[in-house]
Amino acid sequence: MLNKVIIESVLTAALSTGGDFAEIFVEDKINTSISMIGGKVQNTMSGRDFGIGVRIFKGFNSVYAYTNKSDKDSLISTALKAAAALQGPDNNITINLLQTDVKNIHNIVIDPSKVKKTKKVQLMRRVNDIASNYDDVITQVSVSYNDNNQNILIANSEGLLKEDRRQRSRMFIQAVASKDGEMQSGYYGPGAMKGYEFFENLDIDWYAREAARIAKTMVYAKHCPSGRMPVIIDNGFGGVIFHEACGHGLEATSVAKGLSVYCDKVGKKIASDLVTAIDDGTIPNEWGSINIDDEGTPSQKNVLIENGILKGYMVDKLNGRRMNMQSTGSGRRQSYQFAPTSRMTNTYIANGKSSPEEIISSTEKGLYAKYMGGGSVNTATGEFNFAVMEGYLVEKGKIKEPVRGATLIGTGLEVLQKIDMVGNNLTFGQGMCGSSSGSIPTNVGQPMIRVSEITVGGRKGEE
Repeated sequence: MLNKVIIESVLTAALSTGGDFAEIFVEDKINTSISMIGGKVQNTMSGRDFGIGVRIFKGFNSVYAYTNKSDKDSLISTALKAAAALQGPDNNITINLLQTDVKNIHNIVIDPSKVKKTKKVQLMRRVNDIASNYDDVITQVSVSYNDNNQNILIANSEGLLKEDRRQRSRMFIQAVASKDGEMQSGYYGPGAMKGYEFFENLDIDWYAREAARIAKTMVYAKHCPSGRMPVIIDNGFGGVIFHEACGHGLEATSVAKGLSVYCDKVGKKIASDLVTAIDDGTIPNEWGSINIDDEGTPSQKNVLIENGILKGYMVDKLNGRRMNMQSTGSGRRQSYQFAPTSRMTNTYIANGKSSPEEIISSTEKGLYAKYMGGGSVNTATGEFNFAVMEGYLVEKGKIKEPVRGATLIGTGLEVLQKIDMVGNNLTFGQGMCGSSSGSIPTNVGQPMIRVSEITVGGRKGEE
């Protein structure tokens, strides 16, 4: 992607004012996206993004610059402009790059760029038709399709030189149900680090029906009562609570600055004995997986919490310096326009020993959150507020009538400590996670869990 001699010259220029580490990141990305509303294509876009980023460290300080130009003079100029922010003598570091192969754990069968757009649109129309015809109460269906192929090169002044390819595919389905002037929506967004074979092997009809079913169920549901109560959170995307309320607090991005409730807690009990939480970027073909991170470090399986004990953090190179810790393969970025920092990959609560039937049958009264929606989190305190997309009341060990408008309110530490049952049905849900280094694909996951008590926001007086 870039000549080795040019890379060495750029890295040398980057260190000319006293920097002690320099890195170059090259990205060549081809993206295809199609959006459809009501069976009609609204927008289709195919494009190529190319750019190069240069990053320099001096102690705990970092400077980042990027350009779309790949000629030697432009790249050296970019490196020198970045280096100008650091003042000091030339370190005279000799750079000898050694290219090493990256082990690819993601088998891609069908290159999406070889598949005609008309075929992709036909698949989207099928999804639209299935969701639209689910029930007369469904008034609008939107479908979006995306595939992207990202090729990267990473080199640094320590001699690292690696190249990698990432192919991802995803479809997002949203159905809206309307009744008596009120609207409710249901959505699903399956995705994977795969080619077009992902769609050919996916039961896409089920996802279309499920999005419509959620919308219909919720538009007929009564309002959720409020108060403190046990809450059962189902598997898959239910893991978004751990991702947001706890996962971000375990990223070195916040820990190194003292902005996390989990600072200085390694080796201490922060959760129920039943909780083991993991961030694992090495799972083949999963949405959040990577062969190497965006700093060239191999991805790895990081046990964050084990049987309630905090074992470690997700660490990138710069914050690793600040914390005197090695990188955990967690340095990620949206594109060459962002400097990397510590981010999640596939983050989940591991399987427990209870069956979903046992968890439900042992709950006298509470809320069953089948599907979670969006929310907000204060990473410094762990305080969160999450919407329940599809919820049900639980009475005497049975799932009863659906309820809408429920929100879960609490803190990450509170939830971790009050998990009193963990199921054995781990699955993942796909999402895009936004932070200081941009928006990146991440998986959230968990088996069904029960939180013994949590504040549920709803309507007072509803029964």
